[in-house]
Amino acid sequence: MYIEKINSPKDLKGLSIEQLKIVADEVRAGVLNRVSNHGGHVGPNLGFTEATVALHYVFNAPEDKFVFDISHQSYPHKMLTGRAKGFLDVSDMDAISGYSSPLENPEYDNFEIGHTSTSIALASGLQKARDIIGGTENVIAVIGDGSLSGGEAFEGLDTASEIGTNIIVVVNDNEMSIAENHGGLYKNLKLLRESNGQAELNFFKSMGFDYMYVNDGNDISRLVDAFNKVKDIDHPMVVHIHTEKGHGYKPAVENKERWHWSMPFNIEDGSLKAINSKESISSMLGHWLLDEMKRDEKLVVITAGTPASFGFTKEERLQAGKQFIDVGIAEEEAVALASGMAKRGAHPVFSDFATFFQRTYDQLCQDLAVNGNPAVFNVLGATIYGMNDFTHICFFDIPMISHIPNLHYLAPTSYEELIAMEKWAINQDKYSIAIRVPEGPVVHSPEEYDTDYSDLNKFKMAHRGEKVAIIAVGNFFQKGDAIRQSLANDGIDATLINPRYLSGVDENMLDGLKKDHQIVVTIEDGSLDGGFGERISRFYGPTTMKVLNFGVKKALYDRYDVNKLLMDNNLTDEQILSSIKSVLNIY
Repeated sequence: MYIEKINSPKDLKGLSIEQLKIVADEVRAGVLNRVSNHGGHVGPNLGFTEATVALHYVFNAPEDKFVFDISHQSYPHKMLTGRAKGFLDVSDMDAISGYSSPLENPEYDNFEIGHTSTSIALASGLQKARDIIGGTENVIAVIGDGSLSGGEAFEGLDTASEIGTNIIVVVNDNEMSIAENHGGLYKNLKLLRESNGQAELNFFKSMGFDYMYVNDGNDISRLVDAFNKVKDIDHPMVVHIHTEKGHGYKPAVENKERWHWSMPFNIEDGSLKAINSKESISSMLGHWLLDEMKRDEKLVVITAGTPASFGFTKEERLQAGKQFIDVGIAEEEAVALASGMAKRGAHPVFSDFATFFQRTYDQLCQDLAVNGNPAVFNVLGATIYGMNDFTHICFFDIPMISHIPNLHYLAPTSYEELIAMEKWAINQDKYSIAIRVPEGPVVHSPEEYDTDYSDLNKFKMAHRGEKVAIIAVGNFFQKGDAIRQSLANDGIDATLINPRYLSGVDENMLDGLKKDHQIVVTIEDGSLDGGFGERISRFYGPTTMKVLNFGVKKALYDRYDVNKLLMDNNLTDEQILSSIKSVLNIY
């Protein structure tokens, strides 16, 4: 095998084209070995394997700088830069991140990247700094056609063109985002593909870039020839390569959306090694929204390139018809679109992962909340039990969203409460609403939930006791109830409160606790800093009430073990009980 002897891209330099093809096959086999055993991004890496081999053969990393957009296609790059063991040896796979990481390899990975549409903008910074400080290295930004729909990609192209010096943008066009592409730009990419890059109408040229097209982006010889032609170029250049997502693995080619990312699977037939038969509350929400569309013709479901995050498969998207819109990977547009739709009388609902809502902060503040338009935003994955790459952490949402004036953030504790809040939020016309969709095992509750949440910031007392009051948020309401029951075993009849609203406090209820409570305990599945608990602590600050806040300390957690995270943050049931008893002097 060649790959076992390749410790850096320099080891590729003496190989023939035919040998490079063998290297590409071995790299692809390594990628498949990793993702089949460990899970990860499948299609993006398989489709960009030949291009990665060709790039490292022609250019001279680390002197030449590579920036991979999202970096979910950087597995082949990692294999060629000294990290092949993390793909070939099952026992070493946990040591390798699913994204580019200077912490892992500062020599070849220039940035921590996990969100989309950033590579050209980051590369333009390398481009400008090189020109100012002095240097002759090539700056290469890799970006997929799906990522071009994001606004930062346009801004990066605009700036790089204005700078006017060497930057090479490799557009990996596989005719896909996570699902299908959406947006007017893709008409031009299609025209360029159909004309073999010869069409007079050319988006990249209109932005001030020179342009080259490679029809077979999985042919190493053609790629090597193209990259040699643009190496050391003195002006901005786009190399537009047409690749096949999932190339070399039949299941991934035949069902590109399904194989964008996968849990561990059997390579032979693509079947999953472990079938998750558990209910998914986000998928259940998606099914409910699809049914609700039939009752409400004004309801429009919005996604920003991630329809599967709430269970909208291709079939369901077709069923939804004009009541579904995918804006591409453009979360800012999704928020502004929703605000505009609500202004005109439609019932827009935008659902996305909490980590991607970070990209919309200004739109939530300015385009939405300032105008007070009654759009609905479902925040998905907001839990310590979700994605754990530190570029994708989803539990910083409460500090971000709950402090935006005029935007009301609700936290249901069960599926039934979620649907009750969702119905109200969609049909009311006074408030901008965000809903923290519960995560983890689906909780069902037979109780009757309110149908009107217009009485803002009114908490719900699930059980009235004394001495200790537990206010448990959303996902952690069941944890709060378990702690209440444990305290009951020690003769303490604790109060349990479902706050429901994260963006305000129920002053009357909190005032009422002063009469017969010594401690108020807040428990949240999220960040302590700026979190819900701090809001309660601030309320009781001038009083004698003791407040204990439980949540996660602010930090960049990467590929953490959930149980260790709980222990390190004093969040296990036993630790919380011990803290409460310590304050009460009960041991």
